[in-house]
Amino acid sequence: MEIDPAASRAVLKRERVRDTILELIEERRPGDAIPSERTLCAQLGVSRPTLRAAVDQLVVAGLLVREHGRGMFVAAEKITQELVPDRRNFSLSQAAGTWTSRLLEFSTVPAGARVGRRLRISPAAAVRYVARLRLVDGSPMAIEYLHVPAVLVPDLTSDELENGDLYEHLGERHGIEVAEAVQSIEPTVLTRDEAGLLDVPELSPALLFERLTSDASGRPVEYVHSIYRGDRYRIVSRLALGPRSGRPSPHDGHHPGIPPGDFLPGEPVTFSTRGVVAGGLFGHDGGHPYEFGQADGAGRGS
Repeated sequence: MEIDPAASRAVLKRERVRDTILELIEERRPGDAIPSERTLCAQLGVSRPTLRAAVDQLVVAGLLVREHGRGMFVAAEKITQELVPDRRNFSLSQAAGTWTSRLLEFSTVPAGARVGRRLRISPAAAVRYVARLRLVDGSPMAIEYLHVPAVLVPDLTSDELENGDLYEHLGERHGIEVAEAVQSIEPTVLTRDEAGLLDVPELSPALLFERLTSDASGRPVEYVHSIYRGDRYRIVSRLALGPRSGRPSPHDGHHPGIPPGDFLPGEPVTFSTRGVVAGGLFGHDGGHPYEFGQADGAGRGS
């Protein structure tokens, strides 16, 4: 597949604008206004269509609200459902299909306030910034944006980012053993430029992944967010429901797809989560699905 250079530049420019607006959102509280489109265009040195594409994505994601004649405001906080795995049952298995990567950008940049907070480093600290297109059997599947503290991977190469399993490279070549990842998933739609890179129609459904990976000491070693094609990717959760005893009592939260009150507080629920690509399984690097073990029966909202 040939990558359109103009589409690639447009996607990367919109991504930088999106990150700047996300910083503005995180500095404010729900209901607070953010600067107008005209002001942001002048501050960021971008065109109105580029800014509007980034804002549209954040509106669809539920982070911004537009009010006609008034402006743009930080949206109300989302309710988060958390499923906590039993680390002893965490496993990886090889998925079908051949995974490859095409680099869109590979550079060293300051972390900035938002990424610095995620990685617990100074905003001025250098990070290796990577934007890459992920393909399965030659078909584009996702756009990934990775941030790794430069001090941890001073010798990271483009070959490592395009070939093989990145986590294996981190362990074997850079002495970084990843131990845990916290990941969120949200629905979104693709902008025109993103759709061009992923070879699907504009406004096609997609899934937005955000992941923070830590090593065995709890140190953040990677922050990544990715946009996956919604027509080729879905999440499957397998629940093995424990035996019931006694009468159910109300409790806060519930598992997705299971009505509240179906389990006693603390009653175990075994589940696994995996990604499915056109009949084959995959995860986020090297095509590995993530499978999790036992979870607490109660959810948590925020």
